[in-house]
Amino acid sequence: MSKRRLRPEELELWQQVAKTATRLPGAPAKPKPAVDPSAKPRKPLPPPRDPLPPFSMGSSAPAVPEHRDYLGTTSDRLSREPVRMDSKAFTRLKRGKLVPEARLDLHGMTLNEAHPELVRFILMSVTRGLRLVLVITGKGLREEPHDPMPRRRGVLKTQVPQWLRMPGVAHAVLQITEAHGKHGGSGAYYVYLKKRR
Repeated sequence: MSKRRLRPEELELWQQVAKTATRLPGAPAKPKPAVDPSAKPRKPLPPPRDPLPPFSMGSSAPAVPEHRDYLGTTSDRLSREPVRMDSKAFTRLKRGKLVPEARLDLHGMTLNEAHPELVRFILMSVTRGLRLVLVITGKGLREEPHDPMPRRRGVLKTQVPQWLRMPGVAHAVLQITEAHGKHGGSGAYYVYLKKRR
């Protein structure tokens, strides 16, 4: 095996390390390795950077937003969503001036019954070329302040907007908003569908 020659940067690094070492007592001094005169002079190494600043867990984390998406009721979250449909039509929709072309009543169904029924209804409505449909969920049981057992209230009311954003039907839904009082109020949702192409 042949020995390879040290590169100039390796020699320079070795010399820097050798300067910091102290000779053992009684050991003869070794001669310094000769630098190859044909080697190109190398730029001096940059000065060492400042040590890292002290680390504090969470110091660079962004500030917590005042309103998180999971806080508040489903109605609050829907009202904060941007309007994706025509603004005039949306205003008329919120005032109850637009009449739903079809309705689905999920009130009283279990989650296992309601989800496939909702998906079928939305896809059939798109196939029929409908634009505005009403999905009735019910308001859920009233909250009992002295109930010792915490219970989920209004499960369908919470789940329906989430289901409408899932891949099976999300491509067809343009806007979801709580219905006007004459169409069920907080116990129903208007679902505005995209135009069929």
